[in-house]
Amino acid sequence: MRKSHEKRLAIKVGKLASVTLLLSLASAAIQPVLTAEDRKNGCAGPEYRQFDFWLGDWDVFDLGNTGPAVAHTRVDQILGGCALHEDYQGTDGHSGESFTIYDHVRKVWHQTWVTNGGVLVVIEGRIQGSAMVLKGNDYTAGELVRGRWEPENGNVRETAVTSTDGGKTWKPWFDLLFRAHKL
Repeated sequence: MRKSHEKRLAIKVGKLASVTLLLSLASAAIQPVLTAEDRKNGCAGPEYRQFDFWLGDWDVFDLGNTGPAVAHTRVDQILGGCALHEDYQGTDGHSGESFTIYDHVRKVWHQTWVTNGGVLVVIEGRIQGSAMVLKGNDYTAGELVRGRWEPENGNVRETAVTSTDGGKTWKPWFDLLFRAHKL
């Protein structure tokens, strides 16, 4: 009886080891291959600095409205310069945060945006001229979105459009100007 129990236990341990090995191999297969140079330099390449024009402490103005600032936003480098973190605090109580990273394996910028209203927007793209252009999905609204950030005279202008027909037509969503925060 004891040998039978030990045999069953050995089979279970063997199966567990096989599953663990398969999971490890699968995980290794989907991980990007980093060269020694990548590990040495981290996120120091010039492609990682393409969106640095957005870094700062900003008052945000709606260009469709001539009123006061609609939000205060901080955009900081985090994780050793490998990502940007945006903390958006709207004057109306609306707040959100985004994490933006350059994916060197796919050669694209990726941003995930979430809000205190449960909104999830996931967009990707590239630098085009002096502008960062990212597009993807507003999963909460079920729409495609395209955002464009561009430096303008020490400020940053962010415009966005949405599409409900798979990108055949686009309608304006917002037009914002980020100005250096005044104390």
